[in-house]
Amino acid sequence: MKHIRQLEDQSVYILREAYKHFDNLGMLWSMGKDSTVLLWLARKAFFGHVPFPLLHVDTSYKIPAMIEYRDRIAREWRLNLVVGQNKQALAEGMNHERGRVECCTALKTNGLKLLLEDKGYTGIILGVRADEESTRAKERYFSPRDKNNEWDFRDQPPELWDQFKTSFPPGTHIRIHPLLDWTEINIWEYIKLENIPFMDLYLNKGDGLRYRSLGCAPCTKPIQSNASTVDEIIEELRGTHVAERAGRAQDEGRGMELLRKDGYM
Repeated sequence: MKHIRQLEDQSVYILREAYKHFDNLGMLWSMGKDSTVLLWLARKAFFGHVPFPLLHVDTSYKIPAMIEYRDRIAREWRLNLVVGQNKQALAEGMNHERGRVECCTALKTNGLKLLLEDKGYTGIILGVRADEESTRAKERYFSPRDKNNEWDFRDQPPELWDQFKTSFPPGTHIRIHPLLDWTEINIWEYIKLENIPFMDLYLNKGDGLRYRSLGCAPCTKPIQSNASTVDEIIEELRGTHVAERAGRAQDEGRGMELLRKDGYM
């Protein structure tokens, strides 16, 4: 587990650097395995206290068990939970049947932008991993966006020898990615090592199905799997060639690239 502890140390360092250099931070929490590991690391970095709010952009289409888990953990860990929502888009009938990119843009990307504008957050911490999806591999630990939260992946600061750029022009919005070098297997190894509570939707419950990635219910499909424990998940991942987000409709084609360019998580 030496490598896992090295990743843990790096992530804790990134979290503390972010808190030191940026005002009015928030951390996105999707209740998935990555953002829950990130939340656990934040509690470690600040000795059991999370000094910034946990942000959840609620599309109203999440799997109900995810919302139940969110509220329970927020209560038990005494988290400052802030829920944002694009209420106008929902009132106008926005849903997945209008197309994955249009729906995600309205309910996730614009929902996040509305939350940032309302609360004035200048930096957001996310559980993004480089191995999860191709556009995320172009990120930096401290990744700048323009005033509209739009991302130019062709213009990113170099991060060499653990030297991180934390000084940016006024008006720059910063995305911070403490999990960038973690892999999917690393996440599960850390969950096992630390005994972190996680959504049981990731486990097979006897029907030969489990979720590998969690999102909105209409656009997220479970995978065929008999893995019913963390050890079995890790063993399964060591032999799979199926992409982690293969069950997420938003990743089809260039959907994710377009969403992230415009400010998606």
